[in-house]
Amino acid sequence: MAEPTRTPGPAYEVWALPGIPEVHPGDDLVELVVAAATSPGGRGLVDGDVLVVTSKIVSKAEGRVVQADDREAAVEAETVRVVARRGAARIVESRHGFVMAAAGVDASNTPKGTVLLLPEDPDAAARQVRDGVREALGVTVGVVVTDTFGRPWREGQTDVAIGAAGVRVLQDLRGSVDMYGNPLGVTVTAVGDELAAAGELVKGKASGLPVAVVRGLAQHVLPAPEAGGSGREKTAGAEAAGAETAREETARALVRDAANDMFRLGTSEAVREAVTLRRTVREFTAEPVDGQAVRRAVAAAVTAPAPHHTTPWRFVLLESEQSRTRLLDAMREAWVADLRADGKSEQSIAKRVRRGDVLRNAPCLAVPCLVMDGSHTYPDDRRNAAEREMFVVATGAGIQNFLVALAGERLGSAWISSTMFCRDVVREVLELPAGWDPMGAVAIGHPAAPPRARPARSAADFVVER
Repeated sequence: MAEPTRTPGPAYEVWALPGIPEVHPGDDLVELVVAAATSPGGRGLVDGDVLVVTSKIVSKAEGRVVQADDREAAVEAETVRVVARRGAARIVESRHGFVMAAAGVDASNTPKGTVLLLPEDPDAAARQVRDGVREALGVTVGVVVTDTFGRPWREGQTDVAIGAAGVRVLQDLRGSVDMYGNPLGVTVTAVGDELAAAGELVKGKASGLPVAVVRGLAQHVLPAPEAGGSGREKTAGAEAAGAETAREETARALVRDAANDMFRLGTSEAVREAVTLRRTVREFTAEPVDGQAVRRAVAAAVTAPAPHHTTPWRFVLLESEQSRTRLLDAMREAWVADLRADGKSEQSIAKRVRRGDVLRNAPCLAVPCLVMDGSHTYPDDRRNAAEREMFVVATGAGIQNFLVALAGERLGSAWISSTMFCRDVVREVLELPAGWDPMGAVAIGHPAAPPRARPARSAADFVVER
């Protein structure tokens, strides 16, 4: 009985392109690549191939070489934001928008005493190689310029695409279905980075082979733009199927924007930014507040220091409009009574009471309470007063933790002291034990607008040295 004929599954080839010499400033990379690809015994280049080019040779050809003594200055010049710092190691955002170690300033694969900067414009360099190869050989290739990155959550480094031309860098599969008919809701494949990693497996780090060729993935290769074209072109390997895609893609599409970057800061940097960027928010949208986010903030709050290993914090959450209205109405009555006793006019009272609207308009309220459980009692007022002050400080630390953690949850907040002026009323309405002291109220919600700029404060203005 004859064996059934089996159709080969999808496959591709990748090999390092031999014969490229040491690159010097001013060298023509297109000439070097074409010469290596067409040398005797070479495999040449065909439509749909992808050239994977290490950024080091692009930088060398551009003269992006500086003396090693100037490395720190070069890193500073290429950096727009420090993401994380651990000792001498720095993860930064480069002026290109890449988040990487030392802004890509690298001492490997360059003569001793020098360091390399990233290419001036990696996407432009990729386009130059693509267009040059097409002009010289009449073939349409994709080009990926690569560099080595570390990655959140993962050990080791891998090559990724920092420049691209003529190649689809992202394949959006959302809306399609898998082999079982399940819809794909979030799958966007980073084709550019996968090509970069495939090329690095054959180029290596110290083999002197800076260019690789990937063959068999023409479906991801786009033709060079035609003058006066329609703005959309068929992929080189999908013309028969009529598939269309955007004519030009760059590696910039692989860089996640700040709003969606869950790893925008290192741990200590994120804590510092959360503390300094925590702001009082007085206007909220109508968007509901995630109760679990508030409870996560409470969990962070109760890590604050406290005396005698006590837990002096309680957070009363008012998540229904009914509970908030009942409390705030009772507080308003007490406030109005105090103001009338002070001899304030009705006009003045109405104006002052409107200050409480920040609590009334918030989708969620929290009332932090101080409890003296575990406190010590002394025979004199001085030490008893100090004991209470310790608990007050601990409660304040817990409230600050709470506000900062809410900011980390992308929730706005405003701490308002009003419950401290009518504690008996608050305890009665909320049915709290007599020993619980309400320490203000926290309005919680989604900010209706960005906070106003706040003048920077210098530590020197608040430090006394002895």
